[in-house]
Amino acid sequence: MQHISKKKLETVYYKYNKRELVDPDPLVFLYNYPNVRDREIVGLIAATLAYGRVAQILKSITKILNIMGKSPSTYIDNTDENKIKKDVKGFKHRFTTDVEIAAMIISIKKALNKYGSLEKLFLHSYKKEHENIIPALSYFVTELKKLGGIKKSSLLSDPTMESACKRLNLYLRWMIRADIVDPGGWGKVPASKLIIPLDTHMFNFGKCYGFTERKNAGLKTALEITAGFKKLAPEDPTKYDFAITRFGIRNDMCWQDLENIK
Repeated sequence: MQHISKKKLETVYYKYNKRELVDPDPLVFLYNYPNVRDREIVGLIAATLAYGRVAQILKSITKILNIMGKSPSTYIDNTDENKIKKDVKGFKHRFTTDVEIAAMIISIKKALNKYGSLEKLFLHSYKKEHENIIPALSYFVTELKKLGGIKKSSLLSDPTMESACKRLNLYLRWMIRADIVDPGGWGKVPASKLIIPLDTHMFNFGKCYGFTERKNAGLKTALEITAGFKKLAPEDPTKYDFAITRFGIRNDMCWQDLENIK
């Protein structure tokens, strides 16, 4: 087991936390939407569809965003439920059907009508005294499912079921953090409350550098790895997530490169 210093993580961050390294991360879609009300919708769609082969992920996200046009919030506000179902008919992304994606878009529509924005939905159950975002995320997911009449979903994981909720934590990182890579937009939840989006690359990193000894990539593992980062960056535990996961996601970067950084 190896250990990693804050100094090394800072070096990795400043060297690799760059926009030119974002592609093919679905985060790239968010940069096209300066309006936060559009960006939070695009982010949720992009993050929840971010499973499977990268090429297919990008293709599926592009298909949905093309349907919505330049302003997804305007499309959702002005399009009735039957038209939404018609517009996405035939859509398929691995386990996600056109029925599922339509239900989620409709749930977003109803959430906007009820709360005014997805951020306000998230804030509805967020409390400053909460240790992390899990209670607010659980309500966020439960309410979206309720509004959309969704019983089971390949898109909306629930932390109360011990899921690491990788894609939703990725979405929250995009929307809550703000630096050259993460565009932010939600300003009322501190980055200190975020949880690491636990993918295969971060799981391997966590085991390699002693952040966890768990064998399963569930919620408890995500919390342990987050706790490890909090010791080094208490106000921003997901700060290094993007830079670290480039080693493995990108074809031109590998784990050996990370180990060789001084």
